[in-house]
Amino acid sequence: MNKQEFLIALQNGLFGLPQADVAERLAFYSEMIDDRVEEGLTEEEAVAQIGPIDQVVGQIIEETPLTRIVKERIAPKRRTGAGEIVLLVLGFPLWFPLLAAFAAIMLSFYIVIWSLVICLWAVEVSLWAAAFGGIVAGVTLILRGDAMQGLFMIGAGLVCAGVSIFLFFGCVAATKGMLRMTQKIAGWFKKLFMKKESAR
Repeated sequence: MNKQEFLIALQNGLFGLPQADVAERLAFYSEMIDDRVEEGLTEEEAVAQIGPIDQVVGQIIEETPLTRIVKERIAPKRRTGAGEIVLLVLGFPLWFPLLAAFAAIMLSFYIVIWSLVICLWAVEVSLWAAAFGGIVAGVTLILRGDAMQGLFMIGAGLVCAGVSIFLFFGCVAATKGMLRMTQKIAGWFKKLFMKKESAR
């Protein structure tokens, strides 16, 4: 793929983003290819070093804030007529509650999912506290002369510490998974708005 083909594919992939952002990205990658050509590479080699076009487009979309895409999407392309304004005002009791309900459902879903991750971390902290408390209580009991109960408490504390070590890796994996899922959901919303824009 040469420079021109790459830039055309990039422009097509970014269709739906704000035009200023698209122009800025095209200029950036054009200059990057030119710099690499000046260093002695062919256009095809310079483009190959940038990476697959789908990966480049995905990264640009991920870096673009959703608010900018939505703002571009809802920006009026023409003046709103008096009839449309009247319909918006009269339909407000219908469309606004539906929009608010949808937003509330999405926010609730997001909060519930992150609450599960927070609960995992709370269990992790509790296990570490139980481990520390069990060992301290066990040592205290041994010093008071109650060796059997002291050893039992130390053993329980060590079990809690062991379980918390395994749970720590699960908590980290769950947090990373939720972050990836959040990014994918945001990317899906961005692409949804971009597709609507390109369908117009």
